[in-house]
Amino acid sequence: MFNPWFAITCDAMRLGVEAQGVVALRLARLAKGGSSGWAEARRMTTEKIDALATLQFAAAMTVLSGRQGASIAREAIGIYGKRVRANRRRLSRQ
Repeated sequence: MFNPWFAITCDAMRLGVEAQGVVALRLARLAKGGSSGWAEARRMTTEKIDALATLQFAAAMTVLSGRQGASIAREAIGIYGKRVRANRRRLSRQ
């Protein structure tokens, strides 16, 4: 029998490792200072608020559609994962 929580745990662990890479890139940008450091600090703050609002809406829609538990966790990892990957791409090329 398939346990969805095992796959979710693996995805969450992978997301945690990817997020640590983004934290390192952001810290380097912030340490560099200047206008790019301030812009990154503002962007980071607004992105976190936006991601939370998006996640709350997605979780509410998942519950209203009758799905629960693992579906909500999978949705959350997907939302945060897309943002982490986009930030990694953006910060790596600059």
